Amino acid sequence: MSINSTNICAHRGDSSRFRENTIIAIKSAIDSGAAVVEIDVRISKDGKVVVIHDPTLERLWGLDRNVSEVNWSEISELGAAENKIPLLSDVLPLFENSKSVLMIDMEESEPAKLAFEIASKSSAKIYWCGDLDGMRIIRSLSENANIWMPWNVNANVTAANIAELKPTFINSHYSFLTKSKVEAIHALGCKVSIWTVDDEATMRWAKTIGIDSVTTNELALLQRVLSEPPLISKNEKSAADIDLDRALIVARDLGKWAILVAKSMDPGKIELKENPADIVTEIDVMIEAHVREVISANFPGHNFVGEEMGGTYLAETPAWYLDPIDGTTNFANRMPWSSFSLALAFNRTPLLGIVIDPWRDELYEAANGKGAKVNGKTLKVENLTGLENPLSSRIVSTELAAYQPWPGMLGLLEELAKNFCTMRIMGSGTLTLNGVAANRGVGAVIGHFSPIDHLAAVIIVHEAGGVVYDETGKVNLFPETGGIMTATPAAADALYKIWQKVIS
Repeated sequence: MSINSTNICAHRGDSSRFRENTIIAIKSAIDSGAAVVEIDVRISKDGKVVVIHDPTLERLWGLDRNVSEVNWSEISELGAAENKIPLLSDVLPLFENSKSVLMIDMEESEPAKLAFEIASKSSAKIYWCGDLDGMRIIRSLSENANIWMPWNVNANVTAANIAELKPTFINSHYSFLTKSKVEAIHALGCKVSIWTVDDEATMRWAKTIGIDSVTTNELALLQRVLSEPPLISKNEKSAADIDLDRALIVARDLGKWAILVAKSMDPGKIELKENPADIVTEIDVMIEAHVREVISANFPGHNFVGEEMGGTYLAETPAWYLDPIDGTTNFANRMPWSSFSLALAFNRTPLLGIVIDPWRDELYEAANGKGAKVNGKTLKVENLTGLENPLSSRIVSTELAAYQPWPGMLGLLEELAKNFCTMRIMGSGTLTLNGVAANRGVGAVIGHFSPIDHLAAVIIVHEAGGVVYDETGKVNLFPETGGIMTATPAAADALYKIWQKVIS
């Protein structure tokens, strides 16, 4: 199916309904109207081209052996009827009189020559994708082969990059693409395909920026999103007008994506901003660019303020605040203590916050009046009452002002020491403030509040039952000036007194 010029590619068949890469899954994808149906191929011990993604048979078929070490006679006994591993030659006839096109994917180059020889005997229309060396083999075998060239680096595609393979599509994980990159690829005469998109927000983004083909496990969802008219800006005159449930779903999905990006990618090129201690990595910029475009596609008319690309506060307008990587210096130095912070507010009233700790696979979330969660479980601040000194033997965290102590920070260290309380500086203001919600220490003090870095964390602490004070001692989740403090209820007043003493 092609809706509004965006093709739908069924990932390993209709894999949300049936076991992937089986005849029944492939038939269902064809019957559902997928424009393209992607399958994966490998070579068995006896040289058969079998349709399976994993190098082993364990995940789907319960046999802990490599496909390359098992003969077809044994592989063919796994499963039953149409719910079993097929040969490529079994799949090809399904496409010979079909509007759907078969996409043959390979993770390594070994299947390329034999798969091409088998496919050449069929009248089915074929696309090829996967391993770069495999695509080189396919091109050497046919000048007319329809190749989808892999491109999974954070760089622009150039004419030199496509000269050898002459691809029809550039096939990329969606993380690496922005609207400007899509336009640049189109200018080279290629189309753009992305994989694997299973959430509504990213599907809508793909449609908005001009992606030509989307690979998905969720066929029905993608069909619905692509058939809908573009979203238009709503007249949201108050916080009550905002669909907070939908906003939280979108923010949560972006957070899950950010975990994968932060954990799997090298920091890349590092550049200076205002001084040698103020740096930005390629990944900071990549994450912010993607989040901005997804928010714009799903919430047209909302304002956006980000760490790397800027923005300003606008009254009477829903506003998103993002720090793509809080703790960039840690991240650039491969210190596993950094975070992703995304918050939504209206007129300085916080509505929701998402904090990601990618190194511990933790997704913290909170929405106004809905409580806080970590990885879907209710989050509550521990409150040890009845203690003679709630700071004794505890940890209070803070952060430097860039690379220097903020006024009063050294005094805070001294006063906490008098209370037998240890101060920690970990390098991420988001995680420092959020630590109270995570029950890592009894308090945190930041010398200067920034909604980009801190708003999501203070919403989470507040909704988890913690205390949030501004410099005047008021409960204030969005102070216009000064610092901010989070604490357990038991430690809040004692910590605030010390904070006031050292900054007065």
